[in-house]
Amino acid sequence: MPKILGVAILFVSCSSDLDFDQIDDLKLEPVYVANLAYFDVPANEFEDNGSAEEVAADDQPFKAFKQKFFKENLVKAECDFELENTINRAFSLDILLLDNDDQVLETITLNIPAYSGGSNVIKYPTEVFENQRLEVLKQTVKVGFSVRIAAGPPLTSSSSGNLKLRSSATAYMLIEVE
Repeated sequence: MPKILGVAILFVSCSSDLDFDQIDDLKLEPVYVANLAYFDVPANEFEDNGSAEEVAADDQPFKAFKQKFFKENLVKAECDFELENTINRAFSLDILLLDNDDQVLETITLNIPAYSGGSNVIKYPTEVFENQRLEVLKQTVKVGFSVRIAAGPPLTSSSSGNLKLRSSATAYMLIEVE
């Protein structure tokens, strides 16, 4: 008798109708944060005669949009840049977004004041990529860096200080199943 009563209770327990069609309205909004670029260049690598000139240039592959999933679901991106200069010279840094043909799609220029003692860490306003600017970012296959040094006291192999870049990117995704 107790077995029959136990089975009977299972069939009269509380339940609600399940709506399996809810999966049709699935909307995910993941956010990814990653390091974008970093460098730390000592002053003695910028040896010059004191004149203003481009002192370094480099480009790196930017593989973020090679994946179709990422390219199709990205709705916004933000890039943050922080530079620290402990060299007694001003610099400017151009960050170049390049396409397949090495054509510049966009240039972000960051001006870096000369070191004058104390902290010289500069946090630049966040670069936001949405709408048309996001489409330009999605065409980017390489990121170039061009450092220009302003006129000032000559730098030699015994010059002290460093120029450091730290940057990060935050990607906002929207994944919908309809």
